[in-house]
Amino acid sequence: MNVPEIEELKKLCEELGEKELIVRIDSFVALNEGLVSKKGKEFIEVSVLGFAEGVLTTLSAKYPGDKRVLGLLERVRSRREELDSLFRKPKPPIFEG
Repeated sequence: MNVPEIEELKKLCEELGEKELIVRIDSFVALNEGLVSKKGKEFIEVSVLGFAEGVLTTLSAKYPGDKRVLGLLERVRSRREELDSLFRKPKPPIFEG
């Protein structure tokens, strides 16, 4: 599964010296790749991006003010929210207006 944001996250972890996180990221992605045929690529991508968002949130607390972390966090969050909206059920008309 090729998710550009994950590759950026792994590169950033390497630059920050957080090599143990790279192993965890690879493990999480590998576990989820097996579910693509059952759940669909976009659904799994939302899951992987959610995991990346959690990692980046933790890194932003550990490295406050690091623009690389904050910038990638914003891009991952935005992309996850965009994909996540594909899976939300629309509100019934009774709740509109």
